[in-house]
Amino acid sequence: MSKKLPLSVLIVDDHRLFRQGLVGLLHTRPDLVQVVGEAATGKEAVSLTDQLHPDLVLMDISMPGGSGIVATETILQNRPETAVVMLTSSDEDKDLQESVRVGAAGYLLKDLDANELFDLIAGVARGEAAMTRMMAAKLLKGLSQEQAVNNSEGDHLAELTERELEVLRLVARGVSNPDIATALYITVNTVKTHISNILNKLQVDNRTQAATYAVQQGLITPFNDD
Repeated sequence: MSKKLPLSVLIVDDHRLFRQGLVGLLHTRPDLVQVVGEAATGKEAVSLTDQLHPDLVLMDISMPGGSGIVATETILQNRPETAVVMLTSSDEDKDLQESVRVGAAGYLLKDLDANELFDLIAGVARGEAAMTRMMAAKLLKGLSQEQAVNNSEGDHLAELTERELEVLRLVARGVSNPDIATALYITVNTVKTHISNILNKLQVDNRTQAATYAVQQGLITPFNDD
């Protein structure tokens, strides 16, 4: 679902210096984001999200007093309309996959370039996943090695139309909504409608989970980040 700009943002990280630096960086793009709060623990993040209703939470994973992944799961149970994007130094497969499982809208490493961060945040506003091609490839490769979901779950693919399958393949490769529209000669609004239908039919919450499902079902082959 698209969100109106600027996005209200809550920053969650136990390192004060990092939070201050990120706040300063985000303040350079008032057209895109507005920082409304900071938290140093997962517990604070849950409480402040309930109070401030941010559009976006930038969430660290390793923090005292509880994992950011657990906090993310709680936040999304309470406020599913909030997008939570992991911003972490961990490139561990288990953290990446668990973050997606609980519904995170993206997974970014802290060594990310500033301009790429802004581009990915803008994508979140359009309802897209915030994930670099490198992390998307890592996710898809890891999931392709897991045990495939059972046959009854696989039957959900049979519910998709040919056009929806085309859209799902592109979503699973990390293609943005505008680029999908260009590739298929349809409008962006039509792409959004197809994605909404895909999520409903696959019984998943977001496009990242839909991409995960597509790989598990063998709809696409995990790609390399060339």
